[in-house]
Amino acid sequence: MALDRLLNVARKEFSDHITSRRFVIILALFLVISAIGMHTGIGSYNDRLESYNQQLQYMEESDVQIKVVGPYAGWMPEKPSIMLIFNAMMAYMTTLGAVLAIAIGFDLVSKEKETRSLKSLLSHPVYRDEIINGKALGGIAALGFAMALALAISLAMLLLFSIVPTLEEFVAILIFGVISLGFLLAYFAIALTMSTVSRESGNALIYTLVIFFAVSTLLPVLGAMAGEALAGEMPEPPQTAPMPTPMGRTVTGTASGGSFTTTSSQSVVHRVNEGPDPEWQQYEEDMKAYIEKRLLINDVTNLLSPQMNYYKAAMAVTNPRMAAMVSSPYGPTPEETPGLAEALSQVWMNIAALIVFPSVFFAAAYVGFMRMDIR
Repeated sequence: MALDRLLNVARKEFSDHITSRRFVIILALFLVISAIGMHTGIGSYNDRLESYNQQLQYMEESDVQIKVVGPYAGWMPEKPSIMLIFNAMMAYMTTLGAVLAIAIGFDLVSKEKETRSLKSLLSHPVYRDEIINGKALGGIAALGFAMALALAISLAMLLLFSIVPTLEEFVAILIFGVISLGFLLAYFAIALTMSTVSRESGNALIYTLVIFFAVSTLLPVLGAMAGEALAGEMPEPPQTAPMPTPMGRTVTGTASGGSFTTTSSQSVVHRVNEGPDPEWQQYEEDMKAYIEKRLLINDVTNLLSPQMNYYKAAMAVTNPRMAAMVSSPYGPTPEETPGLAEALSQVWMNIAALIVFPSVFFAAAYVGFMRMDIR
């Protein structure tokens, strides 16, 4: 495989993509809706920032830090991060971004079969591996161009509203862009594989959309059902009175979609001289084990879904505190927002899945093209 011929194929494919009317229309729609989402996120960020400044002003005027005692002594409000603005882009990325990736890849090879140009292409001094790798690199470059353009518009909007990111926030924005590109490559790889194994572009598109629906919608539902079935029956609460907690809350357990909630109650009578109820302690331990088992099964199943992996990885970058609470529902609420490195370390399996998933399909497309009968 010669590098110059590979780059020539990639350069031609990239040029065809960015000049395609289909690509331009979907990209324009993607950028416009992303800009609208950014505008909404900027408005929400400004509201939070104004509330944060008001809290600081109130604390300075009333000297709250000195007067407050107990568990909230020394409490300070947390300044909102501009990464919360990019939360709005996540929803559009999982829909329009996936459509853009599929639109680029579903006819890369099948179109050559339909027009019978693949046989004439191979008559030139270029090998099969250079063609399929060049087509893949051209598509990746087109998606990278679209992602870079979206981030550039986002940064321009931030500066337009006088929001200047710090160095750490700028790095987080770049990491968000890389994770988003990895998500787009997952569906581009699926589309390229289906285009390789299908004789017609229409069939390739249908197969790609079926897989898109299966891994984005059906798989998480089946994972939740499998978790519920394999985790066994949910523990039943004791028939005795609820165990009074140190904060005076009635502990009740409910499992819905793999979550555990506690609800407050004002009608609990504290038994001052009695210790914790052993039956309720055992119930809490059983409920915790049950929920953790369900979550483990869900997490393992969701590793096959690019949507779920992207959601968790992007959430760790844009909202680390929320990501930590979702990943450890039984853990203590973090007093401080986790750093970027710590947040990413909690979702390393999802990031690895975003790398492995498209790699498997790219390998399948390569093998399928190399063994394809072109007669």
